[in-house]
Amino acid sequence: MTKRILILMSKTGGGHRASAEALKAGFAQLYGDAFEVEIIDLLMDYLPWPVRELPKSYSFLAGTTPWLWRLLFQATDEQITAATLNRMAARVLGQSIAPAFTRYQPDLVISVHPLVQYLSMRALKVMRLRIPFVTVVTDLATVHPAWFHPRANLCFIPSQEVYAAARKARLTPEQIRLYGLPIRPMFATPPQRGPELRARLQMNPDLPAALLVGGGEGIGKVASIAHALDAHLRADGKQLGQMVIICGSNRKLYDEMSARKWSVPVRVLGYVDNMAEWMAACDCIVTKAGPGTIAEALTCGLPIMLSGFIPGQEEGNVPYVINHQVGAYRPEPEDIARLVTRWFGPERGELARMAANARQLGNPRATFHIVEDIAALLGDVPPSLAT
Repeated sequence: MTKRILILMSKTGGGHRASAEALKAGFAQLYGDAFEVEIIDLLMDYLPWPVRELPKSYSFLAGTTPWLWRLLFQATDEQITAATLNRMAARVLGQSIAPAFTRYQPDLVISVHPLVQYLSMRALKVMRLRIPFVTVVTDLATVHPAWFHPRANLCFIPSQEVYAAARKARLTPEQIRLYGLPIRPMFATPPQRGPELRARLQMNPDLPAALLVGGGEGIGKVASIAHALDAHLRADGKQLGQMVIICGSNRKLYDEMSARKWSVPVRVLGYVDNMAEWMAACDCIVTKAGPGTIAEALTCGLPIMLSGFIPGQEEGNVPYVINHQVGAYRPEPEDIARLVTRWFGPERGELARMAANARQLGNPRATFHIVEDIAALLGDVPPSLAT
């Protein structure tokens, strides 16, 4: 009999959706049609107006007024404060999300968003639905205490830093599973590096390559960094490296990068569905400190140049990368270009050391481990398929 699983997320940034999709793909790959998995935006689709409009302010606050977002994050970043506010909100709003559970009739609920734990637990209690509830934390190092609910059956966490936060929030060791961040199953077996892969991707097989990304929406300083790198990767008439620029859904960025005349080999792409191959084909990645991109890069042994971060939940990702010696942080495009150029030249040994550290730190099968433990909560399920 097919088991129904409901994954709760909200469109505050792309990371929650990406983690939800990774879990759904993991269930399909391991168990075929034994599970029916649905992903819903609990906050925007089920909360009453005007509360459901609040998640839409996230992009503005985090991107346009990061100082304000930092203040809001820090103002609620204490366990007692967070729990009190969440309980109050749950009492007022919990009943409004009950239709979600009535509609989908789940056998198990997964949360990949910090703001849905208390709302969901309250609704399930009022409805007298006794079904397993698990949390999959999708922040890498800095976590808001709202992630942790004492009645969650299991809480899956990505790092030792988050483990410490979970224990501080009084979750028991039996509730916690440390497997890594859920990432797309394609990263479970990253492609083999080598000139053949680069040739297939129409890259120069001999030059070291920097991968520039701005997330699914192609945001950030991608253009400025690309211009600076182009200038530094050509010296004395020699090409010292090449670039791959992934613009995501940002058509304006794609058109601008495609129209430019470059002095080094450059591949400009929009949205790609083979990111694991592009990561395996490159020697470093330049990105903001998004947890999903960092986790995927680690599985590919890809040194990480961080160019920025969202205040609050992404701040801890910077020391995470630096302290584990898998990359560096430089907020200015010129500084990024200088250091990447050194990595491709006199500091090539340092680049190799960071790559080795990244492979040690990465968890390529994290998604499958999480899915297997969740399936076990439901008891009588078929054995997982070969992966």
